[in-house]
Amino acid sequence: MKRLLSIFICLAVVGATAVVAQKRFVMLDKVVAVVGNSSISYSDVQQTAKMLLEQRRSEGYTSDRPAQDEALEELMLQKLLFNQALLDSIEISKGDVAQRVEQQVQSMVDNAGSIAALEKRSHMAIYHIRDLLRRQLEEQSYAQMMQQTVIEKTKIVPGEVERFYNSKDKDSLPVIAEQYQYAQITMFPKNIKEAKLRTRERLVEMRERIVTGKTRFATLARMYSVDGSAIQGGELEPAPLAGFVKPFADALAELKEGQVSEVVESEFGFHLIQLIGKKGQLYHCRHILLRPTFTVDEILAPMRDLDSIVNLIKKDSLTFEAAAKKHSDDKHSKMNGGVVTNHDLLERYSAYDAKLTATKFLREDFGAMGGKSIDDYNAIRRLREGEMSAPFRSSDMMGNELVKVVKLLKVIPAHNASLDEDYLRLEQLALNEKQQREFKVWLDKKIASMYIYIAPEFRNAQFSNKNWLKYQSK
Repeated sequence: MKRLLSIFICLAVVGATAVVAQKRFVMLDKVVAVVGNSSISYSDVQQTAKMLLEQRRSEGYTSDRPAQDEALEELMLQKLLFNQALLDSIEISKGDVAQRVEQQVQSMVDNAGSIAALEKRSHMAIYHIRDLLRRQLEEQSYAQMMQQTVIEKTKIVPGEVERFYNSKDKDSLPVIAEQYQYAQITMFPKNIKEAKLRTRERLVEMRERIVTGKTRFATLARMYSVDGSAIQGGELEPAPLAGFVKPFADALAELKEGQVSEVVESEFGFHLIQLIGKKGQLYHCRHILLRPTFTVDEILAPMRDLDSIVNLIKKDSLTFEAAAKKHSDDKHSKMNGGVVTNHDLLERYSAYDAKLTATKFLREDFGAMGGKSIDDYNAIRRLREGEMSAPFRSSDMMGNELVKVVKLLKVIPAHNASLDEDYLRLEQLALNEKQQREFKVWLDKKIASMYIYIAPEFRNAQFSNKNWLKYQSK
């Protein structure tokens, strides 16, 4: 199931220039399949097959099926999911799509050297390139969302996890890579009030420029906002007030169309908000996000404090656990002896389920996608069990600057998954397997009910799901 989703994502980001160039020959390109109201051209299959081969090489993955057959099946699956998404009125984030389009267009411009060079190479205007990519990425987003909507209905209970585990030969169970347990003491710069005041003053000055007409809101957002929406001039996808954090939502609710808020503080930092419009319960707005920044001297102060604490611990004048409780600014770990958990990530996504608590982290858990700072990994990988790092600069999940020291508690070597040690991971594997079975049942029904045509010369293709061919006339 994860591979299916990754295929859709790869289709969205690989070979963008070639995809655009191929559109020039669309009138000469042969249609090899039709699913619902969507056609698949031979060049689409060839481009996807090339991507699959590149992916196989990079992952060391081999397949018994020809890449062209696999590519055609992946494209038919995407078209089916896309058509069903439209029938079911599935919604996607057009803002996310627009952001990805701009990123790909910028990458293509960089590779070509300039917009003019890209237009000459592609034989089309930049707006046409952008529109082609938008349509392609929207289709893939609809397909991903449709598949997610189907599989997220599948649930699993503890008994099913145990049956899944017992049904597997122990040597065939997945290998859990090396994991780390560690503790931390974190400190924010003590003069956070001054830094916040400086940030407020910057936004007040920006607001003055906006309301007096000297500078457009979107221009300042692109120049200064640290939010991902900056590339879109700070524009966010329309959402109900419940979709925003409370201080942001409270300020937004008070605005009239075109009006700019005063400076608003939230857990993410400081905002200026402009209401673009409101339709029903959906608020369409843009914002500028800034976070407090610090001078070198302001960062060095807590660094020196932490250094003194580390020296006390090394002299056995203070335990790490006591130091964390007394001095750490991290609310999630300080009362637990500094032991790091995933509670910050669970809180961020409102997943308040005790069974999801984790204190063991894989290498991939460190970084933007995993929730733990890559700075933590770079520190603990140099330590032996029981050792502490020197103080270092880092940031929390919201991007706020801080300093910290970490202690490596335990390294769990790679091992075959066990029910006692790796229940959460086995639960996910059991869920994935169940989702795959139920998705196959759903897919077979849709294949039977949706119009599907495959060109005769492609009906000997090796499809993993034989139902694609079941309803084709001979």
